[in-house]
Amino acid sequence: MKYLLGIDVGSSSVKASLLDAESGTCAGSAFYPKSEQKIDSPQPGFAEQDPQLWYSCAKDAIADAMREAGAQPEDVKAIGIAYQMHGLVCVDKDQNVLRPSIIWCDSRAVPYGEAAFEAIGQQKCLSHLMNSPGNFTASKLAWVKEHEPELFAKIDKIMLPGDWLAMKLTGEACTTMSGLSEGMMWDFDAEAPANFLLDYFGFDHSVLSKIVPTFGTQGLVTASAASEFGLAEGTPVSYRAGDQPNNALSLNVLNPGDIAATGGTSGVVYGVTDAKQFDPLSRVNTFAHVNHAADSPRLGVLLCINGTGILNAWTKRLLGDLSYDEMNALAESAPIGSGGVTVLPFGNGAERVLGNKNIGAQVAGLDFNRHDRSHLSRAVQEGIVFSFMYGMEVMQETGIEIKKIHAGYANMFLSKVFSETLAGISGATIELCDTDGSLGAARGAGYGAGVYGSLEEAFQSLQKRMVIEPGEGEYQAAYDAWKKHLHQAMNLTA
Repeated sequence: MKYLLGIDVGSSSVKASLLDAESGTCAGSAFYPKSEQKIDSPQPGFAEQDPQLWYSCAKDAIADAMREAGAQPEDVKAIGIAYQMHGLVCVDKDQNVLRPSIIWCDSRAVPYGEAAFEAIGQQKCLSHLMNSPGNFTASKLAWVKEHEPELFAKIDKIMLPGDWLAMKLTGEACTTMSGLSEGMMWDFDAEAPANFLLDYFGFDHSVLSKIVPTFGTQGLVTASAASEFGLAEGTPVSYRAGDQPNNALSLNVLNPGDIAATGGTSGVVYGVTDAKQFDPLSRVNTFAHVNHAADSPRLGVLLCINGTGILNAWTKRLLGDLSYDEMNALAESAPIGSGGVTVLPFGNGAERVLGNKNIGAQVAGLDFNRHDRSHLSRAVQEGIVFSFMYGMEVMQETGIEIKKIHAGYANMFLSKVFSETLAGISGATIELCDTDGSLGAARGAGYGAGVYGSLEEAFQSLQKRMVIEPGEGEYQAAYDAWKKHLHQAMNLTA
């Protein structure tokens, strides 16, 4: 048998899937932990995770996926890794982790990115980085430098979460062009590391790992890792990417005009372009896509809403731990506009689309005599969709056309209300496919290892599950009311 292993290191869980390389079907899949992975918040706005938890969960998930598939270690021909973006992992010269990872939804680095944006110059940052340094990985390291100087002095390499897991498998500390771009450490003008930003922050250039291609052999599984993970020594790790570029890959979103969306813990709309364009206010961000090259640009314009699945999960617990199917049914029983209940889903850290402000989640319009669980369930999903639309309007300002949205048949897209509201307010057709991040990473690994001769071949077997066309409904009135409430909230917190 010939299997491809995809590992997706998320903030809620770590998932592993085995793809049958010939049929393109999932042979085995598992995730850990079975409840949401803990995010530590030692201070307001902080969000950290212990990388060792990712490691343990990856081992358990791989073991279960291998068992389900009936796979032997030598059956796995290549490994691909997807991971939560923008996280910071610091290791010493012996590859030991020095502190918990500062993950994507942590807000502490905002002032450092804003100061760099002003000091270096907005035009230079935007034209070279495609973004403000913002709250990304480089700015997180600047926080460590100022607040933990003794620890900072011990740092040998900084890594993204996927870089770290790949290092644990192969012993090789390396990263990719796409990875550096998501950390604000890639200069798109020079098509090289952004040394000017490293110099501004006072970072030695050696903290960056060597750069390897996104697709191709990045390292081989060591004997010790093979023993721990139940894999064969010498198996290549041949692909890695941040979760959102990888989600786009998993949906075969690779060329200008293609749009991908996801509704996991955070929500993302991701459009591919061949133009080096940017939002002057950095409300949406531009990164190197998985197939970017200097002579053939492929850039991903990314809208991220932090408070997406995490809000839906919080509401689920609040309503007595209903199942998601029960919540979705409740939402369907309420009218469009949720009877006037409005939810702002911004309760998971600073939101880039709001100019890196953290206004918190808000609920408005509740009438104790009229509203029940169904109105709240629908208002939560509408609030998330409307936040998507708010950001998509910014994406359209940068030249991204939104006519068709590709998404996996998973997470928020399992809800009829969510999918139909997104189609209705955006006017876009939505195509849902049977795939996820771990399967996308497996296909990427197959191409990187030469199991597939092209990306086209890797995605020949991708199956479309459902198509949702824009329908009729009073979505615009509900969105206008939601946006009015958002603008009032923004003014109050200005």
